[in-house]
Amino acid sequence: MKVAYIFASDMASTFKLATMILPQLESGNHGAQVVGMFFFDDNVFTLRKGDPIGERLAKVAAEQNILLMGCDQCSLRRNLAEGEFSQCGSGEVKPKDVVEGVHVGCFPQLYEALAPALPDQVITL
Repeated sequence: MKVAYIFASDMASTFKLATMILPQLESGNHGAQVVGMFFFDDNVFTLRKGDPIGERLAKVAAEQNILLMGCDQCSLRRNLAEGEFSQCGSGEVKPKDVVEGVHVGCFPQLYEALAPALPDQVITL
């Protein structure tokens, strides 16, 4: 089964991702193929360059072909992207100071990026 995770609630990435999902992905016993992760609000801070969770996640994502995407508007508000708020949702906002392989965008970019590996389930945490 292919799954995509959306990290939307407070501390979802520092608790559920860091202490449950990521260790399972690293050890190869997660039980589902993760095809993507989308980060909202303060969860995007996990994707900062140098963040221990983010660096581990970037390594696993590269090895397992997992899409990592931060909300473009959330990333702009936290200085993790370059562009203007008027560009949100257009694909023109670019990531900055994030771990290797991270994209930023909105739902149109998420849908396009996930289309080749269409998930069977999307799980919002």
